[in-house]
Amino acid sequence: MKGKQDDVLIRIHEAYPNLSKGQKRLADYITDHYEKAVYLTAAKMGETVGVSESTVVRFASSLGYDGYPGMQRAMEEAIRTRLTALQRMEVSRSQLNEDHLVSSVMQSDIANIRETLGMVDEKVFQQAVDLMLNARNIYVLGVRSSAPLASYLSYYLNLFFTNVHLVLTNSISETFEQILNIGKDDVMIGISFPRYSKRTVKAMQYAHVSGASVIALTDNDQSPIAATADCVLKAYSNMISFVDSLVGPMSLVDALIVALSMEKQGEVERNLATLENIWKEYDVYEKTGEEDDTFGKLLS
Repeated sequence: MKGKQDDVLIRIHEAYPNLSKGQKRLADYITDHYEKAVYLTAAKMGETVGVSESTVVRFASSLGYDGYPGMQRAMEEAIRTRLTALQRMEVSRSQLNEDHLVSSVMQSDIANIRETLGMVDEKVFQQAVDLMLNARNIYVLGVRSSAPLASYLSYYLNLFFTNVHLVLTNSISETFEQILNIGKDDVMIGISFPRYSKRTVKAMQYAHVSGASVIALTDNDQSPIAATADCVLKAYSNMISFVDSLVGPMSLVDALIVALSMEKQGEVERNLATLENIWKEYDVYEKTGEEDDTFGKLLS
């Protein structure tokens, strides 16, 4: 995990004494209004501050970024980890087309999946698959907005593994009670996105110290849950209003489930065949179409 020098605001603070007058105006604006600055183009940033677009680009390079887009991504990260839910709602409101809200949100989600696809490392992905295939026990942990991802993943893993433990918890003490016996040959999958859960970070630290393999599903290598991970599965998440858009992580979870099911195809087929009989015998699903001719009988 990289140090705090990767925080754009800290970079600005450290470089400030050596900046030109125009660059210091940029630095002051970003420091005071980074929640607005992140959405400005280089040209708009220059216009807002009163400097040229080229000054903005040189400023980004002087901070060590690969041009203005690199600095903009760093500012976005600062927003996602620093802003409160209310602030995020206020900041992102201007980014949504309220006249075409559904389209605006879905287009954002599509972009998140594309970003996630570009972040996937096939070797790391396969490493995660192999760790899970060879695990004595698999623990899955995600809290707050990441909890549905953890629940979804564990639900499908239970269809072809007998050793899956979804860590359900309302407090940090309960977390440790449920992973108390984790150790060598076990795997902990921790899921967390900005704003990162301290509970998940501490649980993954405990799993690592206990000798278990640790898989982090998060947004970047600087994420606090990546620090103790044996492999980091990265997915792009973005904020829509105060809501965390997790379609990118969900898509990666789907890929993980499919990859594991292909490796354990025999078990999956046998378990699904058994389950279909159970579902039918105990009337689990509502019958539709050709499965149920009740409606036709009523009409006859």
